[in-house]
Amino acid sequence: MNRAIGVLDSGVGGLTVARELMRQLPHERIIYVGDTLRCPYGPRPEEEIREFTWEMIDYLVQQDVKLIVIACNTATAVVLKEARERLNIPVIGVIDPGARAAVKVTRTKRIGVIGTKMTITSNSYEKALRHVEGQVVVESLACPPFVPLVESMQTDGAYVERVVANTLRPLMNYDMDTLILGCTHYPLLADVIGRVIGPGVQLISSGDETALEVAALLDYNTISADVTQIPEHRYYATGDIRSFDQIATDWLDQTIHAERIVLGTEED
Repeated sequence: MNRAIGVLDSGVGGLTVARELMRQLPHERIIYVGDTLRCPYGPRPEEEIREFTWEMIDYLVQQDVKLIVIACNTATAVVLKEARERLNIPVIGVIDPGARAAVKVTRTKRIGVIGTKMTITSNSYEKALRHVEGQVVVESLACPPFVPLVESMQTDGAYVERVVANTLRPLMNYDMDTLILGCTHYPLLADVIGRVIGPGVQLISSGDETALEVAALLDYNTISADVTQIPEHRYYATGDIRSFDQIATDWLDQTIHAERIVLGTEED
């Protein structure tokens, strides 16, 4: 089964999930779509998020992918259920895997969640966490400045640390032992977030658990790639290709040359 796995995100954040997929499933081919032109999705109305996400899904379906990973927490919260109902291939989000990973490591059952405005207001993580562990106590915080930082390639330094510290201030007095990075962009800020939040808090991103779920679904549906396959991944972005290539090359530790595509209309 040499068809690719489709991975989509509002921008570059889904590369954190793609990297884990490549590590755990080295024979699988990945087609990545990042809607960098219209990123961030978090502040947008739900219908707009739905429209943009379906444009990416439709593009991947046209590429004949065998499975889709919605590697964007905002899009997962809005579209995952209907995508599973409408498509005849497996579709995976990143919220349930992230919740399971957090429950595995927490000792106190006191978990923080940071994410985009839409992800937080949807209460998707709290629902997912309580589904796994009914006694968990959750404190959530929207962090609107974080995605623009990552998309503009600002992931460290004094200014970034100041923005992160100011944004996370409402969580600093919350007695938690685990913090879910509830946006796939946020692992690119993990070093700074870790310094601000302190060493006593375990940071959780969903990439590892999502890759495990993908592997299980591939096996269950008997659609795993041939182990002799040497995959050639493809990357597409709707915005500036140079910045995408730079971030992707740094994060994936390989030279990336993405192709620009148009989804919807340029005015969006």
